[in-house]
Amino acid sequence: MKQVTISNDYLTLMVLDYGAIIQKLLVKGKDGNYTNVVVGYNHPSRYRLDDNCLGACIGRYAGRISKGSFVLDREKFLLYHEDGVHLHGGKEGFHQKYWNIEEVSYSNDPMVKLSYRSKHLEEGYPGNLTVNVTYRLVNNALQIIHEAVTDRSTVVNLTNHSYFKLDDSPYIDNYELQLNCPYILETDENLLPTGDMIPVRKTKYDFLLPKEIGVLRLNTPFIKDEGNEKVAELHSAKSGISMHVFTNQPAMVVYAPLDFPGICFETQNYPDAPNQPDFPNSVLRPGETYNNITIFKFDLVP
Repeated sequence: MKQVTISNDYLTLMVLDYGAIIQKLLVKGKDGNYTNVVVGYNHPSRYRLDDNCLGACIGRYAGRISKGSFVLDREKFLLYHEDGVHLHGGKEGFHQKYWNIEEVSYSNDPMVKLSYRSKHLEEGYPGNLTVNVTYRLVNNALQIIHEAVTDRSTVVNLTNHSYFKLDDSPYIDNYELQLNCPYILETDENLLPTGDMIPVRKTKYDFLLPKEIGVLRLNTPFIKDEGNEKVAELHSAKSGISMHVFTNQPAMVVYAPLDFPGICFETQNYPDAPNQPDFPNSVLRPGETYNNITIFKFDLVP
């Protein structure tokens, strides 16, 4: 397993070739000390046994697809599923693959670029898909750019699955969260979208104004306010670190698990879009380029 470390005056990023995983993201405090703001393992080999997708690139389709299949151009493609639910790309998604380290730069805006080639019918998906993910540090921000091209029409939905934790507390209940997301996707008992959107206002999902997370735990697809590239803000009073999330994607699954402290902002297309004709298009055709740009920007409050 290979590891690459890049740094600037504000951030230090450690990336693995396995799963294109963000192993550590260190934010430099005003006192010169660093806080690791992602949940991860010190020893890279531990990730081979991880089933939480810590820090990894998720694909070929992030989130859930219903019916264990989808139809594209009148052809049905069968996917690996459990009880009809296909999750995070299948039995062995992109988070369990070794990626190629294509480029590393240690310039003023340091970056590392990784690639993976997903063969035709891998996990049931059509088309040979070439995927690139670029991690770049620009001042106090981490940019993540997912790109993909295909030689045959397919469906694509990529995201990063880092669990953020902005201090050394054993919980995230006191974090202040704000989401520029006026709707959620209604989901059933299997967390599959029903096709309906529900306004968040005056519900437990209402984070339109900043408020503490409290005991609420989320595994919820939020719909971004179309007029705002900024989709989320997270703040820890203990560390003084604030994180701002920007994306060009229409949705974001916010996931805060029960079993350990951390919160994911999975910026992406709608879950189950291949089987929901009213959802944003998830089809990538030959000659097109899939592009997911997400920025995590960090500020320190005195």
